[in-house]
Amino acid sequence: MSVERADRLAKLVSEEGLERMLVTNLVNVRYLTGFSGTNGACICGPGDRAFLTDFRYIERAASEIGGWELVAVSVTWTTGLAERLSGRCGFEDQHVSVRELRELTEHAPEGAELIPAGGLPEQLRRVKDPDERNAIAEAAKLADEVYEWTLEQGLAGRTEIEVVRAAVARMRELGAEPSFPPIVAAGSNGAMPHAEAGEREIKTGDMVVFDMGAQLDGYCSDCTRTFAVGKPSGTAQEVYEIVFEAQTKALDAIAAGKTGKEVDTVAREVIANAGHGDHFGHGLGHGVGLEVHEAPRLSQRSEDTLETGEVVTVEPGISVPAQFGVRIEDLVVVTGKGHENLSSLPKELRSVE
Repeated sequence: MSVERADRLAKLVSEEGLERMLVTNLVNVRYLTGFSGTNGACICGPGDRAFLTDFRYIERAASEIGGWELVAVSVTWTTGLAERLSGRCGFEDQHVSVRELRELTEHAPEGAELIPAGGLPEQLRRVKDPDERNAIAEAAKLADEVYEWTLEQGLAGRTEIEVVRAAVARMRELGAEPSFPPIVAAGSNGAMPHAEAGEREIKTGDMVVFDMGAQLDGYCSDCTRTFAVGKPSGTAQEVYEIVFEAQTKALDAIAAGKTGKEVDTVAREVIANAGHGDHFGHGLGHGVGLEVHEAPRLSQRSEDTLETGEVVTVEPGISVPAQFGVRIEDLVVVTGKGHENLSSLPKELRSVE
């Protein structure tokens, strides 16, 4: 698999007028080579496949990587990378610091030219192959199990952070890690889309926004549900139904060939027409894979067009300042005619004690 991905990157590199590319971002390195350690880089181009690491990881690399020349760097890291460069060499300018670029340039052989080429590996990562989609589906399934387990323990009388800690512990028992710090935001805290769980006690009458994902075998999931503790108020029930409608219509709009802006607009119009346009300030969704936030984007600023095999979130929400928030998020695979939903949790408003 890593050889096929390297071939695709080499083709992109050539199309950009480059001879090779230095990849230093560890997520991209893992995607291209399969290496899961914490220090590695690769150089990829037509006829050029070199993976570099240090003494600590050379045996690990030998067990994880096939089809690449393995190089153990014995000098300083940046010097070791630079010495392998030649010709027109792209680099990840969105990941390489000014200092690192200066050091690479100083130590590169004569004739080597470093050229900004960030985003090429990420371009490949957008469309997931079947193995990747299966890995994401398994992460989503595990996270859904943790959701159900957590709800069985109840919410009322517990603090937000207690719920988070219990959910994380259960996730680790099942063999996964959180793909991001889970959000449990009760009452007015739920009006902050990226609230941090704290010592607030969850009380009867609260709406609770619960945003959580799992990372399993390197791949992430992401899901959000909003629960009522006890009986919701009439206003909360009304807002929930608006978000539910917006999400349903946005999901119906998902298909290869649609733009991220078009799909975002579908959900945004439902919420705006209900009088809550100013309360939907975040983008509708984002790609998920080796990272929980990656391309493509679904928002008013997005220039992305959806492609078959991409995995994206669809997560409209309404944040009523100082009162409560509602967000409903599913994780879906884009298909030629629509989508495949990887989120199995019910979406009707659930009352939890």
